[in-house]
Amino acid sequence: MVETITNIYLVGVGGQGILLASEILSEALMLAGHDVKKAEVHGMAQRGGSVVSHVRFGSRVYSPIIPEGEGDILFGFELLETYRHLHFLRPDGRVIVNDLRILPPGVNLGLQEYPDAIAERISEAFADTTIVDAASLATKAGSERAANTVLLGALSRRLELDEAIWRQAITHMVPEKFRELNLRAFELGRAC
Repeated sequence: MVETITNIYLVGVGGQGILLASEILSEALMLAGHDVKKAEVHGMAQRGGSVVSHVRFGSRVYSPIIPEGEGDILFGFELLETYRHLHFLRPDGRVIVNDLRILPPGVNLGLQEYPDAIAERISEAFADTTIVDAASLATKAGSERAANTVLLGALSRRLELDEAIWRQAITHMVPEKFRELNLRAFELGRAC
């Protein structure tokens, strides 16, 4: 019997709440009864470097690492980082990406240029691409810092998990003083 495993690859830049989003995602999946494995890479994250999280779930998962070319969903928090990791997706994979540009240090120092038309390049490479203006929706919810929860809302519409489970996971993982804000951000993301 072949066990079906779903692979979600999260990528962005340090400080965007990727690790919290990965924790909430994993919590929701476990509450739904899945076996979940997660791994993270965040070497220079505090200096604006890349942050990556692998989340795999199914009836039984043996490894937390998603092999290149086997990702089902690329869940991107920044356009260029998402573009750099497209090779992790399988050919019919899905992209959910924040419509946000964060300039890498080389661009800020004037040594490089930020590539043009990244959103268009992602959409051309993968037909099933959803671009989310998470910053605007998070601001509407009460704080731009809740963009990660907006993106989780967008992701939640593409996974077969009950909305109540997502809300339970957010309630469990987010400190009480930010809970209502994040639940509003999640709801706004679900409309994407």
